[in-house]
Amino acid sequence: MLNTRFKERTNAWPGFVDLFSNLVIILIFLLIVFVFLWTTTSVFNKNTGAKKVAELEQARQAQAEQIEQMNADKQEAEQLLLAARDALENQEGQIANQMKLANAYEEQITTLTIQQEQLAKQIATLTEQLQLATSAKEENARMESERHEMQDEMSKEQSVLNARIAELEEQLDAAEAKAKEKEIEYAQMSNRLNKALAEKVAELNAKVAELDSLTLCQSEFYKQVKLALGDRTTIKQDGDRFIVSSDILFGSGSYKLSADGKAQIKLLSNVIKDFENKIPSGINWIIRVDGHTDNRPVLPGTAGYSNNMQLSLLRATAVVNELIKNGVSKRRLVPSGFGDLHPTELGRDKASLQKNRRIELQLTNK
Repeated sequence: MLNTRFKERTNAWPGFVDLFSNLVIILIFLLIVFVFLWTTTSVFNKNTGAKKVAELEQARQAQAEQIEQMNADKQEAEQLLLAARDALENQEGQIANQMKLANAYEEQITTLTIQQEQLAKQIATLTEQLQLATSAKEENARMESERHEMQDEMSKEQSVLNARIAELEEQLDAAEAKAKEKEIEYAQMSNRLNKALAEKVAELNAKVAELDSLTLCQSEFYKQVKLALGDRTTIKQDGDRFIVSSDILFGSGSYKLSADGKAQIKLLSNVIKDFENKIPSGINWIIRVDGHTDNRPVLPGTAGYSNNMQLSLLRATAVVNELIKNGVSKRRLVPSGFGDLHPTELGRDKASLQKNRRIELQLTNK
């Protein structure tokens, strides 16, 4: 009788996939709670509530896009894990079939062995009969002839049985070899799955760590700018950004920096350059320079631009160029113009219009 060495394995991957999914969901939940607490605290600590709600809505949408991307990554990881699990279950089914086939071969060998033992018992019985019939020559000759005939038949049957046993042994060896190949494929697939899972977890952890690091850097940056400004009233902090009045930087309807405007930009440049060397290299950050105008229409025939959107972008670009001139890295600056689309004041009086003409600087990620 041949022995087979097959071990049943417990498939732990479904539980591991569920555990990984739960961990990612918890991580996303904590991130949402953090964003909610941060935005709630920021909103209710400011006097200009209506304006802040609009700005925070933009920040919330950006965070939602990042969370949506993380969800997409999570779903991709889950699909990869489920596909791998299905493939592994397929492999296990094939191994189980091979085990059933090997067991069937073993049962056939057992049956043939029993038949061989029964034939051996028949030979013993005939031998006893021959010993009892030694007194009669004819009977002895006949019995002897029968014995030889049966021995010949048994030899033939024994040869057939031996050939069949050899064939079954070869088939069993082939089944064992296939089973070993399946086990090797199973191990290789498990290694690939572990590697893919580790890469996805590392990618998600890196994104979360970058967001946390950027938040800390934003706090430190605004703190340093505030210290550098002191009691200066020309540059004001408003939540997560600094605001400079366009009337200080530019003349009426102009996008050329004034001398006083260049002095204000110089002050900001020194703070940004000093802080640039302190931000960890792993954080992909930028300073966004946003230009805003009031809602008064551009006079026909004005040279250089035809609407407030173009004027706001030209002014933001002028600020960026001055920052670069003062030594700030070009790759860390992004100008953008919003025209009169996002006013801070809804009134049309002189003071409201003056507040809407502004340049905003914000530290954020790409």
